[in-house]
Amino acid sequence: MTAPHDRPTAAELLEALHEWMERDLLPGVDGRLQFHTRVAINMIDIVRRELELGPDQEARHEAVLASFGMKDDEELATAIRSGTFDSDLSAVLMRLLPVVEDKLRVANPRYLR
Repeated sequence: MTAPHDRPTAAELLEALHEWMERDLLPGVDGRLQFHTRVAINMIDIVRRELELGPDQEARHEAVLASFGMKDDEELATAIRSGTFDSDLSAVLMRLLPVVEDKLRVANPRYLR
C-alpha cells in the first residue's frame, strides 16, 4: 500500500528499522538492553507480518464466522461455551484450525512447523 502515501511504505520502514536494530544496535548492547532489543525486533516482525497478511486473513476469518452464523468472535465463543456445537466438536475444530494457523503466521510462523 502506498496510496495516498509515498514510499517508503510502512512495510519498508519496518524492514529498515528491523535491519538497523539487528545489524547495528543489537551487537553493541548486552544484558537487559539486548533482551529488550530482541523483543522490539520481534514486535517489528509481528507488525510487518500483520500488515502483509492481515487483509487476506481478515476475509478468511469473516468467512469462518459466517460459516457458524456468527457476527464476531465474542458471539462464537459464547455459543461454544453454551454447548451450541457440542454435537460436532471435531467439525468445529476443523473449521477453526485455519483461524489458529493464521494467528500463528503473524505471531510466530515457526510454531507451524
